[in-house]
Parts: sequence; structure tokens; C-alpha cells
Amino acid sequence: MPSVDIIVPVFNEQEVLPLFEQRIKAVMQDCDVDWRVVFVDDGSSDDSLKVMKSIHEADRKFGFLSLSRNFGKEYALSAGLDHASADSVVVIDVDLQDPPELIPEMIAQWHSGYDVVYATRKARHGESLAKKATANWFYRIINSMSKIDIPKDTGDYRLMSRKAYSAVNKLREQNRFMKGLFAWVGFKQKQIYFEREPRAAGETKWNYAKLWRFALDGITSFSYLPLRFATWIGLSVAFFAFIYGAIIIAKTLVLGNDVPGYPSLMVVVLFLGGIQLTALGIIGEYLGRMFNESKQRPLYLVDEYQPPE
Repeated sequence: MPSVDIIVPVFNEQEVLPLFEQRIKAVMQDCDVDWRVVFVDDGSSDDSLKVMKSIHEADRKFGFLSLSRNFGKEYALSAGLDHASADSVVVIDVDLQDPPELIPEMIAQWHSGYDVVYATRKARHGESLAKKATANWFYRIINSMSKIDIPKDTGDYRLMSRKAYSAVNKLREQNRFMKGLFAWVGFKQKQIYFEREPRAAGETKWNYAKLWRFALDGITSFSYLPLRFATWIGLSVAFFAFIYGAIIIAKTLVLGNDVPGYPSLMVVVLFLGGIQLTALGIIGEYLGRMFNESKQRPLYLVDEYQPPE
């Protein structure tokens, strides 16, 4: 019988964990696979770990992996994938916005020969217009800047064969953008659609500051176009400055030396200064990521691990 490991990152989700257990058991009991669930506790500060332990004691098909602190969702996903050993894995969020009822269809597509089956949202219920708009812009921007086609409106919810998730596990960069890594490995992929539901319980852990950092990680991990853009801006400003300088010289030779106005001088100085600081900031983003890579620290540290049976 083929086996499936279900990887579930968790951070402060004590309210929804029992609901998730009920939903996943109701779905998987009708699937003709040997299934297991691995909760990955990403340094939760509530009673999430206690709930995971109680679920594990009641049903050994549920295991848990506790990290030493909060490393972030991308690293929790990596930890879960590193500890997977099944013929395939399913990555799913615990908040039940991504319905577990899609898993049987994913398994069917896997049996038909696909290595990756990912779920794309055709509707996002329970989310603000601002969040929907920014998500749409983000996918458009990153796909226009990157050579890797990252599926639009697609999160981490997917099934991967052993071949696919083993390939992802070989990618050990520090600044992890898992959606991009999933797309980068390639293999035979299949898209299925669903309507995303509101959270079953609790509150989202993503605010706009975290989403902004997440977007920067995604762009800088899969595109160097911002560096090239800074070069284009610098060359354009230098070109127009040369033209303007030539005009000033010609005007001085023909009409004499007049004193330029102070406001126009300040505008030019501040504009050039702003361009230089922007370019330095872009370079700094990439340099900081190179610094993180050079330290070669482990992606995460495990505090406790109880594998499922």
C-alpha cells in the first residue's frame, strides 16, 4: 500500500488543532493509502504543543516535531519535509482554509503519474480586498521578474512524490521561499482548483510587515532584476545629467555666466541622493542574504520529535 506523510506547520493554533484532527481523519479513512500526520510546532507560545502531544497519545498516526524556537513557516515546512519518509507528502496548513477534502483527488492524480499536484485558489473567502489585491500584485510582479513560473494564487498546499520532495530537500539556502522552490524543482505537475475557506478558528499570524518581508525574500531569491533596475536608473540619470551639463556649458559660452537658482540646485541634489540611496538599499538586500548564506548555520534546530506510527 502506498504511503503518504501529511506535513502540517503549526504556530499558536491550539484552538484549531482538534478540528483539524477530526477533518483529516474523516478524509483519510476512505483513502487506500498508509497515511500519517506530522505536526511541526514552530516555537508556539500557547498550548499548541500540549494539544499535539495529547493527539499523539490518543492516535499514533499523528506525530509531532517541536522546533527549539520560532524559525518561521518556511523553515517549519523544511523541517517536516526533512523528516518525511513516505512515498509522497502532502503539505497543508492547520487553519483549514485549505480543505483536506482535496487530498483524495491529489492522491488520484499522483497515482495517474504526476509528481506534484498543487491547489490553486479560484476564490478567497474571509479575506479583505486589500489582501486579495496585494497577493495578486505580488504574483504578477514576481513572475514578471523571475525566470521561474510560480503559479498564481497557489500556496503551499500540494502533494509531492518522493522524487519531488527529495529534490526540494537538497535546496538548503537560508532565505527560503518555498513556493519558488516547489516550482524550481520542476517534474510533472498538475493543477487543481478550489475555493479557499475562512479560518476554522484562531487568528492569522501574518501581518503586513511579515508579508512585506516574505515578498522581499521571494523576489530576491528568484530574481536579480532589482539590481539590474538600479543599474538602468543610474545610467539613465547619468545620461540626462551629461546632456544637461552640455546644455549649461553651451548656454554659458553663448549667453555668459548666470547664477542658477537655489531651489533647482536642491532638487537635483536630493533627486540624485535619493537614487543613490535606493540603489545602495537594493544592493544591501542582496548583500545581507549573501551574509546569511556564508554563515552556513542549520536551517532549524529540533527540540523534540515523536514520529507517527
